[in-house]
Amino acid sequence: MISKTKAVGTMGLAQIIASAAAQYLPAVIAVQAASALNLPHVALFAGFSLALVISALLGPFAGRLVDRLGGRPVLMLSNIFFALSLITLGFAQGLWTLVLAYVFMGLGLATGLFEVAFAALVRLFGREARSTITGLTLVAGFASFVGWTVSVYVEARYGWRGVCWFWALVHLCIGLPLHAMMPTPSRILASMADTKPKAIEPQKAITTNSEDITINPQQRRKEIIVGVLLAYVFAANAFVGMGLMMHLPRLLQEMGVAVALAFTISSFVGPSQVVGRLIDYFYMQRWHPLISTRWAAACHPVAALLLMIFAGPIAFVFVLVHGIGNGILIIARGNLPLAIFGANGYGRRQGWLMMPAKLAQAAAPFLFGLALTQWGAHILWLTLALGLSVLGALCLISTQSLKA
Repeated sequence: MISKTKAVGTMGLAQIIASAAAQYLPAVIAVQAASALNLPHVALFAGFSLALVISALLGPFAGRLVDRLGGRPVLMLSNIFFALSLITLGFAQGLWTLVLAYVFMGLGLATGLFEVAFAALVRLFGREARSTITGLTLVAGFASFVGWTVSVYVEARYGWRGVCWFWALVHLCIGLPLHAMMPTPSRILASMADTKPKAIEPQKAITTNSEDITINPQQRRKEIIVGVLLAYVFAANAFVGMGLMMHLPRLLQEMGVAVALAFTISSFVGPSQVVGRLIDYFYMQRWHPLISTRWAAACHPVAALLLMIFAGPIAFVFVLVHGIGNGILIIARGNLPLAIFGANGYGRRQGWLMMPAKLAQAAAPFLFGLALTQWGAHILWLTLALGLSVLGALCLISTQSLKA
């Protein structure tokens, strides 16, 4: 049996590299790169939004590749795309080379981030992948610290182009070998991954084809309804999470927190998400993922309500509670579909479920910022409503709704 610890450690380190060189790089190089390219300072953030859109559209295809081939070749391909993106970005001379760089980045995001990594773990461990998914998100939780720390240091010594080429080299010399170390799922393990724990009634026979599941019409309708609810849950949470990630210091300032203190408090979002993942790992593994996800979904509405009532003095509590809930909800993106639908066709299904979430992430920085400008602190009513709607959608899903 493949070591779960080895798989989590290897893929976790690779996820740190992928996130550090993609999600956290624009904040470090945006001003210098835009100035050198004679573009608006938001150009790199717009480019990353383009990459997210491409990633969303290609997500189902990437997931299907994992279902067919396993995670190793797809994740190795992501390192190539990331490296091409960063090399192109480092040589960029204007708008069109910047666009080309972020097209490659979109291909890397589609084949190399959490959704593909989750699918790769499910191909290796089947229904037993829950603890590895949690462990992977726990290790990858250090990506912001590594990404910003290393990127700032390299940029200070070698400039913004140098930091792009540095991360390209890291992808090729470290990320690619890490993914190459991953085993290929055996046929026996792949067939075990498609086995459900309960006996299947004759009239609800399921085909063994890993690409499709043939079930009776009533069961199919239930699956579609639950899939739509999950897609909405992930999309609404992604919009709030990304919006707050980009604009949290400004929101806290609207609540009366001083500028320096607002940035300090906001920096605790990452550590609080790690705390949430630790809580899930040590205390929630025996719960059905739907129960732990409902608990996590209630965190943001509670935090937003407290902030609206008590304003600035409760800002740290808001960040802590929101971060804990968001950390668990990120884990739920991998665990919840596995628990509800099973391992059969997991990669393709993940691609479709996460498509709206990636599109929401792409739109969130602009739309959330626009709403914050227009409404100020009253934007908390929007995040509160979205948080409650997420909780409501989760309550509409039964832990037994798709049991065979």
